[in-house]
Amino acid sequence: MDPAPTISVVIPVKDDAVLLRRCLAALADQRDRPDEVLVVDNGSTDGSADVAHDAGARVVAELRPGIPAASARGYDEAIGEVIARLDADCVPPPDWIERIRDAFARDAALDAITGPARFIDGPRALRSVLSALYLGSYVATVAPALGHVPLFGSNLALRRDAWRAVRDEVHRHDQLMHDDMDLSVHLGPCRRFRYDLGLRMGISMRALTGGGALRVRRGVHSVVSHWPEEFPVRRWRRRAAWMATQTSGPRDARDRLRRGHPA
Repeated sequence: MDPAPTISVVIPVKDDAVLLRRCLAALADQRDRPDEVLVVDNGSTDGSADVAHDAGARVVAELRPGIPAASARGYDEAIGEVIARLDADCVPPPDWIERIRDAFARDAALDAITGPARFIDGPRALRSVLSALYLGSYVATVAPALGHVPLFGSNLALRRDAWRAVRDEVHRHDQLMHDDMDLSVHLGPCRRFRYDLGLRMGISMRALTGGGALRVRRGVHSVVSHWPEEFPVRRWRRRAAWMATQTSGPRDARDRLRRGHPA
């Protein structure tokens, strides 16, 4: 195993003080605490920043509206070797940071990791079913377009070096963009992703309330905005060529594929 990496947790927030307090309390109860908790205040007027300060988090203001801008600012500011991301309405289980740290320590080639989630509010009898449908439909529709598993914004972690390689490529000023899908596009297909069933997250069922048409529009926009350069067939070919280098190809060939050049 490599030495355990330092971890920064990034939480974009806007007017979510009550749920942010719950999220920060869950992070404080981690068996293995993060090295930094960074809350990106995206123009809150309800005291979210005060809640973050009171919990000992570092607060950064991002005045440009939208989750893409807030998330990217948090990744830019993070000091940890690994950057974990969740939302203000999330409740991570006590082993969340421990699992992330262990995954990156055990696999030096791992660039990003993500995992499932479960609704923690709403009708109890429907939580498991709706969680599976919500996350399952996301993976089932996005993975074929990417050529690999997509990152889920409420439950992901990536190496800081991987972020720095794509930070100037992501659409951080496009409010219509799903930031986790955009990040997945630019990180892949020539990087190592992992979907860890044990890396669980509690999320709010409010993700299902309202804005369905807008959510679909944003999803389509987040994919097709990258075409034709990132058209699925092109990504599958690059992914296949890169995978072939993982056991037999020289390092310079792998690096060239990451940059989008033929080996």
